Amino acid sequence: MRVDFVTKEYPPNIYGGAGVHITELVKVLRSRIQARVHAFGEPVQEADTFGYRTPSAYSDANPAIQTMATDLEIVQAIKGANLVHSHTWYANFAGHIASMLHGIPHVITAHSLEPLRPWKAEQLGGGYAVSSFIERAAYEQAKRVIAVSHGMRRDILKAYPELDPNKVEVVYNGIDSQKWQPLHEADMVRSLGVNPDQRSVIFVGRITRQKGLPYFLRAASQLPQDVQLVLCAGAPDTPEIKAEVEHLVSELSKTRSGVVWIPEHLPQPKLAALLSNADAFVCPSIYEPLGIVNLEAMACGAPVIATATGGIPEVVADGKTGWLVPIEQVDDGSGTPVDENKFVADWGNALNAALESGTLKSFGEAGRIRAVEEFSWESIATRTIEVYSRAVQS
Repeated sequence: MRVDFVTKEYPPNIYGGAGVHITELVKVLRSRIQARVHAFGEPVQEADTFGYRTPSAYSDANPAIQTMATDLEIVQAIKGANLVHSHTWYANFAGHIASMLHGIPHVITAHSLEPLRPWKAEQLGGGYAVSSFIERAAYEQAKRVIAVSHGMRRDILKAYPELDPNKVEVVYNGIDSQKWQPLHEADMVRSLGVNPDQRSVIFVGRITRQKGLPYFLRAASQLPQDVQLVLCAGAPDTPEIKAEVEHLVSELSKTRSGVVWIPEHLPQPKLAALLSNADAFVCPSIYEPLGIVNLEAMACGAPVIATATGGIPEVVADGKTGWLVPIEQVDDGSGTPVDENKFVADWGNALNAALESGTLKSFGEAGRIRAVEEFSWESIATRTIEVYSRAVQS
């Protein structure tokens, strides 16, 4: 079987969980099937992997139109595949058109949903209506849709009620537990501006509304003074949210020391060292289909404090590998807390309860075991191939 993957993210151009997912999945699948990758960006020196620049004629176009133009560059190259598998709306258009043009099944892995990210209008303007149209058309005509959690599956069926529920299957994201494992390198941690001999909590993620960083920064004012805040946060969606985070970090820094902001994308060993050193990892997301970052933290032995939303409760075992912070959300697709002050206060309470619990070490050890035993890429690859078989036969 030849499967052609379409993705915006692929090494070296990875900035989120979708890129991590397809990189690790393809790595395993290539030992079982013929897998070709079509990725946005410069050509990559890797067999059966192809890069596609945005056509120069669209260099000044709205980002959504640039995406469509790049997808059309990919469509013809998919000819000869038995199946096309697209990841995120950026790639859905190429998968959808290739499916129709070449008469092959289209499988989608849902890493996020446009109806649940209305703040994207800040970034794309009218292009958000275009991205939403692309996603809906692709989902409703795909042979199979893979949800990365049961929470995500519920969201898909709510967002797209015309979709046949039998076509929506759950296959979790995974973790390479050999790559991500406890790495105790005090000098490496120190070189990044963090004191390894002092308590710390760490956030890792893009600066986007869904990651909830501003809520965490507000809650962090309640932390004891000796606790460092390590923020591995970059790639802001818009100038507005970047300015908001900069202001909150500045205000925090006026009242406490040990606020360490690392905006650049760190090499994996350095990130693993920071996660292994941390007393806790925080995931204040208000929208998260699953959250690979939680698995990475758990695999490094860090207990997780996370919002009880989306697929997060399927990863973080409350009271065993971490703490879940409750949230009541506005029913408009944005994920915004009904009472933002209460959400911030609940986060502050959870942070302090975790740090005072005396169970950080045991929770971290249990999280490592859970990540290794339940989220391996080998088992996820097997499940994915089973989905392909059903898509081809339907």
